[in-house]
Amino acid sequence: MRKLLGFAIILAAVLLAAPPAASAQSAVIAGSLGNFDIVNNTGHEAHGFEIELEGLQMQDVPYSFSVQRYGAAEIVPSPTGVYVRWKSGYDAGTGQFAATTIVRPAGTAFVQGSCYMWNPQTYDSAGCEHFGVSLTRNAISTTYRWLVEDPANPGTLVPVTLASPVAAPVYAIVPPARPGNAPALVAEVPAPEPAESPERYGPAQWMKTFKTQLRREVGLDELLGDNPMIPQDRGQIEVEWELVQDTPNVEGKQKRNGALRQGTLDGDTRAVVRRFEIYDYTGAYDPATNQALCADLTCTAPSAGELGDFVSAQMTAANVRVPSLTVTKVGSGDVSSSDRSISCGSKCSAFESDGALIVLTASANSGSAFRRWTGACDGPDPICRVGINEHADVAATFAQIFNLSVSKSKSGTVSADQAGVEETLNCGGTCSVKYAAGSVVTLTAVPAPGKQFVNWSGGPCDKSAVAVCTVLITRDTSIQPNFTK
Repeated sequence: MRKLLGFAIILAAVLLAAPPAASAQSAVIAGSLGNFDIVNNTGHEAHGFEIELEGLQMQDVPYSFSVQRYGAAEIVPSPTGVYVRWKSGYDAGTGQFAATTIVRPAGTAFVQGSCYMWNPQTYDSAGCEHFGVSLTRNAISTTYRWLVEDPANPGTLVPVTLASPVAAPVYAIVPPARPGNAPALVAEVPAPEPAESPERYGPAQWMKTFKTQLRREVGLDELLGDNPMIPQDRGQIEVEWELVQDTPNVEGKQKRNGALRQGTLDGDTRAVVRRFEIYDYTGAYDPATNQALCADLTCTAPSAGELGDFVSAQMTAANVRVPSLTVTKVGSGDVSSSDRSISCGSKCSAFESDGALIVLTASANSGSAFRRWTGACDGPDPICRVGINEHADVAATFAQIFNLSVSKSKSGTVSADQAGVEETLNCGGTCSVKYAAGSVVTLTAVPAPGKQFVNWSGGPCDKSAVAVCTVLITRDTSIQPNFTK
């Protein structure tokens, strides 16, 4: 719990700053995922790995990554939560473990994808492995450990004394300060290694962060370093370098245990994906307090001799639901919402309250007609209702109005059928009816008693002797049915 104290203070301050009315209008975290590459820098051959998740129960860990030499993980209760544990089998007859992760040679450059079993040319010699879990809620704290053979009990695995440094972000949603503004996703990253005693600083590590937002949810098996979806290009850097170090408890000073990442969510965001890279800090320490003494005095970037070996890369994602609405228009018209959040026209996107029922009204401009809704609304009624519990897209289509003019004599009549609505055109010498562009109108010539239909003049059925003519409305159209006199 001590790891999260600094974050709790910061997050509480942000939440208290938001007005009560904003509390219902927020995003929802649908699940957090983490897959990580980690080197074996224990100095011992490893035959397994474990993650200790405090404050969780077994059902809070629905899935774990299994495509590596140790296979599927076992999830077992711990005194304070659960263990997710991958471990090798052991042959008592030969005294050998079935699977081993070798010690990574110091100073070896990290090669992307070298920790994965589908790259056999590097996998056995890389001295690293890939593990991961998906969670339904945050753990109070997370600890990572390699499992090595107990020298006193051959065939038995024990965790190494020091936790392996892996970024373990804890996610939370900060509601917007004002209704209609964007909510934010906060990721608090505790210092990967705690201090040995409350009055000293913990071991320091350099951390680099990449970030992207996606319009779809992601799965655990996608969070692999060699997947192009993972942000790791220079243009996706969120923070280039930051020194993370567990700080001592000093009365009157806020304890800072790691890093805080916060960014507003786009309305159509379904996942925020980050890559946290951890490197050893090889600079000087204060001998009394163990505080890192960076050469630049600010620890904002490694100076010469301060950047050590790559240790781990955590590919992590938070799947989110953002209650929001985006309206797009085709043609000439406007869309407004009952809560005034949408006036499209000018404002076509808005963040909404979770569970809100939004009434949209489409209004055609002069010379146009409303055709239909598509997306979260569907149909020709100009009023639609949208329930909001995540992002919703609605499109309104307006069409230009054209005249269909029919000239005829007393020798017959013409009926018009458009979308199943029949209309008999008995309006003298010329009858003009307005239709929206894209309408399909079926005209049927009906001769008067004792008369016969001859043909059509003009329009798409010019000179046709068939009494039924289908007209696709794309412009002003004039057509004349001819009957015997």
